Amino acid sequence: MNHTITDEQIQFYQDNGFVVIHDFLSEDELETWRRYVGEAVASRGKRKLADGRMMEEDNYYARVFAQRINLWNDHDGMRRLMLDDRLGKMAADLAQVDGIRIWHDQALIKPAWGNPTAWHLDNPYWSFYSRAAISLWVALDDVTRDNGCLYFIPGAHKSATYDNVGIGSNIGDLFNAYPQWAAQEAVSIEMKAGSCSFHNGLCAHGAGANMTPYVRRAMTCAYMPDGSTFNGQQNILSPEQVASYEIGDVLDDDAQMPLIYHRSKDYLRHSTR
Repeated sequence: MNHTITDEQIQFYQDNGFVVIHDFLSEDELETWRRYVGEAVASRGKRKLADGRMMEEDNYYARVFAQRINLWNDHDGMRRLMLDDRLGKMAADLAQVDGIRIWHDQALIKPAWGNPTAWHLDNPYWSFYSRAAISLWVALDDVTRDNGCLYFIPGAHKSATYDNVGIGSNIGDLFNAYPQWAAQEAVSIEMKAGSCSFHNGLCAHGAGANMTPYVRRAMTCAYMPDGSTFNGQQNILSPEQVASYEIGDVLDDDAQMPLIYHRSKDYLRHSTR
């Protein structure tokens, strides 16, 4: 795994809200990720979450991507991949925070001839607010403009608030909330399989339609800076978990949101090596 983050990559990420790391996985590692993701998704069936919740979706959204969340909860192989401290350190270095917790992982599989993913922000959906929230996006297939690559608005994370829109059929709805971004040029991110990107939870992004007869597979993980607090939104939390928190409580349940890296630790909590 190419897990070293350079000062130049940190600066690019801080300036633009995203960064691409080419050749992130070796060929053998890529095959392992593909196998584990395939097994974990197949074992879920139609369940998006490990606790059995389906989560409502309309026909349009169902054709944006198949989404399976927190595969680390119920697949041993995915647990080893997602709880790798090296991923946590990469995210912490880019976000410039001391500690990183998993908020949720998710497989995002855009079907053949799949719909585009509307422009949106990530962090406003989640149960915490943080301008340092960060996500990893790993390409399991070659990702091109033809099959649904990511697009970013560079620097959007600097002026974003927590206003957001749903991922619906009008892919430009986000620009009604942020009209200052509508005239900016978007950057498309094509990647070979095994490459990855990181992006800030407030960086505007979307993905194109899949104009091919083949699926486009990606594995992602959303990270929460250690010390983040509950904002009152349910997101992936169960009703019982929501009832147990008050707004402002620190989200630090290692069973739900494990701490995978912290600079103060002189040992590796969840090493896969």
